Amino acid sequence: MTDEPTAQETRPLEVWMNGRFVPVERAGISAFDMGFQHGVGLFETMRCAHGRIFRPEAHMARLAESARELMLTDSLRTGPLADAAQETVERNGLVDARVRLTLSGGPMNRRPDQAAETDPTILIHAQPRTVYPDALYEQGIRVIIANERLNPFDSHAGHKTLNYWSRLTALQEAGSKGAAEALWFTVSNHLGCGSTSNVFVVQDGALITPPARGEEASGALPAPVLPGITRAALLEVARENGLTVEQRLLDIGDVLGAQELMLSNSGWGLLPVIGVERESVGEGVPGPVFKMLRSGFEELLDRETRFGIGADMGE
Repeated sequence: MTDEPTAQETRPLEVWMNGRFVPVERAGISAFDMGFQHGVGLFETMRCAHGRIFRPEAHMARLAESARELMLTDSLRTGPLADAAQETVERNGLVDARVRLTLSGGPMNRRPDQAAETDPTILIHAQPRTVYPDALYEQGIRVIIANERLNPFDSHAGHKTLNYWSRLTALQEAGSKGAAEALWFTVSNHLGCGSTSNVFVVQDGALITPPARGEEASGALPAPVLPGITRAALLEVARENGLTVEQRLLDIGDVLGAQELMLSNSGWGLLPVIGVERESVGEGVPGPVFKMLRSGFEELLDRETRFGIGADMGE
């Protein structure tokens, strides 16, 4: 016997929309919603294992912070939203899933001074998680350098907004060159992130990652990098395993001279990068730090989704 949810293939797919569950074919938004008309909105993509979402409270806190800072809404109820996301997983009978919450701007006819008073459109859906081939983790991936640059003076940079067109274009270019991701640098030529991922570099045994929004040194330019939930978990794993962890600016020399290079997001967890454009990274194979971090993260994911955050595995 197991207390894990079991898949129910005959159950129609339901989504949570503005406070209630509806069949997916009946879910829709107004033609005048600001998300559809102008790309005004935010989203969160969450990992679910053993039928439970990994760190939903952290995702909801990040969403609410972005919604306030970008003047979308300041009235999100993060606890009920986290509960709704979890119930979406359960109502669809999913065990290993990808969960997305989309928060769009709502009606277009609001005045600028009504931004914090207008209810946004909220949609939550869950679907089976994409399973990435073992070869990606065992052999590593190659990446390209994106042509566009991150701007630290863009107030929307570092937030998970609906405006992903440039990121997707960079991914398409990467795919056309046989690569799996595109690395983004800032206008000052410092490493930022991947199109859909955070970046880690290993130098002299230390794990280094570019500062994310809210982690800037005093007086420094704003960091146009998303503070990833998986990124934060991996930094915890690194510290628990005795690695020196640094959050500082990196340039192309640091990338090409790295002993190891890795990318993280909620979908794939952690992936090793063995080449940038035509250059090899390190020895051109996944390294020991990657293997340790990936193993530690998978153990953390398993423990928290099975037993909850802070669960003691000992007797």
